Amino acid sequence: MIVKASRNGYFSEKNSECPVTKQVISDSDLTPNITLRRLIQSWCALNASYGIERFPTPKPPINKAQMAKLLRDAKSPQLQMKCLEKLKSLASESEANKRCMEATGAVEFLASIINNTNESSVSEESEDGFDPKKASDEALIILYYFELSDAGLKALSGQNAEEFETRIICSISPSPEGSDLSQSHQKYTETTDQRLSMGRNRVKTVQAGTVPELIDLLPEAHEKRDCEMILVVLDHLCQCAEGRAELLNHGAGLAIVSKKILWVSKMATERAVRILVFVSKFSATPSVLQEMLTLGVVAKLCLVLQVDCGSKTQEKAREILKLHANAWKNSACRILKY
Repeated sequence: MIVKASRNGYFSEKNSECPVTKQVISDSDLTPNITLRRLIQSWCALNASYGIERFPTPKPPINKAQMAKLLRDAKSPQLQMKCLEKLKSLASESEANKRCMEATGAVEFLASIINNTNESSVSEESEDGFDPKKASDEALIILYYFELSDAGLKALSGQNAEEFETRIICSISPSPEGSDLSQSHQKYTETTDQRLSMGRNRVKTVQAGTVPELIDLLPEAHEKRDCEMILVVLDHLCQCAEGRAELLNHGAGLAIVSKKILWVSKMATERAVRILVFVSKFSATPSVLQEMLTLGVVAKLCLVLQVDCGSKTQEKAREILKLHANAWKNSACRILKY
């Protein structure tokens, strides 16, 4: 007997053939064997005295026609929140529901809600009680539940991918530890982290205005996870000249990034030091070096060498100090012979 979870996993890996007959299966929405299920339930009931529990009859998954109607209704402001709550419930019930939602365009619809809310910059309730910000947050939560397939991720970040992902990251706000919204922010920042490994995506994301917005968010990122996520993205963006320029053009860019060193976590320290490495290697003008000295960045790097924050991070700090030792040798902060 094929367990339902195993069957769902088999289809989620994009297998399109029957594992036994090797025939092509045209539709993954298979008809459940109700007779077999009832037989198993009867056996469970007969053997209840041995501690075997009868499993409940599962809810039937939603079909494409029902999902299409739900998405149509969700386009109405008066019905949108109610429909989004229904979508969240369906996404949390079963893998079959999530596959059906992806197949009928739910991912694109949810992404459009987030995009439209950010583009309009409307956060107040309308006269009929509709709150676009609440709808956007609910859409984020549902997208987290999806654990999107490759096709779903492409649909989510296809056209204007960098702008959309920038809005996702810059919507980060202090959220309770473990909350759905906080986890959804984490998931999509991790997705952006992967995309930014490609150089052209970094430039496009910088051009979307991400760097100054992330820098402004850092002082308000009281959760360790949120701070780490922002620094991870800034680390990627500062690997291109445009990103470093935006960091340095921000009045408090260097100060805010360096302040997170040794204050949050080893990961945050590592990423902040990496950002300073890119600046000191490729954008270190005399005024930048003087700013690093004045703001206490140099003193912070010296401190990194004296505490346990990881050998790689210490090596990066040592690299910066050696690179500009001549420029900083006459400063009040004594740079030891590292």
